[in-house]
Amino acid sequence: MSYIGLPIIIIGLFVLLLASFFIVKQQTIAIVERFGKFSRDFGAGINMKIPFVDKIAGRVNLRIQQLDVIVETKTKDDVFVHLKISVQFQIKREDVYNAFYKLQNPHEQITAFIFDVVRAEVPKMILDNVFVKKEEIAVAIQRELKEAMLNYGYDIVKALVTDIDPDQLVKIAMNRINAAEREKVAAQHEGDAQRILIIERAKAEAESKRLQGLGIADQRREIARGLEDSVDVLNNVGINSQEASALIVVTQHYDTLQSVGDSTNSNLILLPNSPQAGSDMLNNMIASFVASNQIGEQMKKENEAKGIVNKKKKLPKPPQSDFDY
Repeated sequence: MSYIGLPIIIIGLFVLLLASFFIVKQQTIAIVERFGKFSRDFGAGINMKIPFVDKIAGRVNLRIQQLDVIVETKTKDDVFVHLKISVQFQIKREDVYNAFYKLQNPHEQITAFIFDVVRAEVPKMILDNVFVKKEEIAVAIQRELKEAMLNYGYDIVKALVTDIDPDQLVKIAMNRINAAEREKVAAQHEGDAQRILIIERAKAEAESKRLQGLGIADQRREIARGLEDSVDVLNNVGINSQEASALIVVTQHYDTLQSVGDSTNSNLILLPNSPQAGSDMLNNMIASFVASNQIGEQMKKENEAKGIVNKKKKLPKPPQSDFDY
């Protein structure tokens, strides 16, 4: 019997020795109870307890954990949205007892606080402000949770609003509003470009008209100088100013008729259109023509009397004019 009992005793002692030691991982706290009552907590490493007297009631994780909660709520403008809230929390080392014994299910209690805060803050905002002020919602969640969970040994590290998801029809309507607003801005820019183009064209046309006017003025100035020179030439050969003017008018008249006849598509307008005025103009033109012929005959007779019949004096042709008659 002694040979049989000794191995059993050795095995029993070895089992008791193994039951006395336990290992705790890094960033973990082991809660040990003695006869159902909290005894002490053990940190990372190898630890020892009394077999069959002490019991490991649980282990507490000291690392930062994250809890994701989706909350459905209504905005001030009666739009239902789903908000995804991410809360990062950590159990404080000095409050491990409270964290382990005071809360039965910490995740559910944190979720309840999140629902309460979100459904108190979001209904104060319209949908657009929910997107703009999501940081304010996160700060409110963190502030309320930190104050509520501090007594239970939990420290709220950060609260984030990671997603805002309104109803599908609302998202389609928002996209249409955004598209319409962008089209409006594009139309305004296009209108501004068209207005600038019209203004620049008007400026260019005004400059063109100004230069054209200067050209016409210069042309008329040169025509007047040419007429003055013509009258001076005729005066030098014995033709007075009145007769020279009549000759120039008749010459310009026939030059105008010739230029009109050169083109098959020309249109001739005779002004004024009253019969009496037209008759007077025709009579004046005929009289001018007769006067020019008489002047020519008189000059021919004077030349013959002076013995220079064989030398024909060629009167200079008056410059053509752009005046219409």
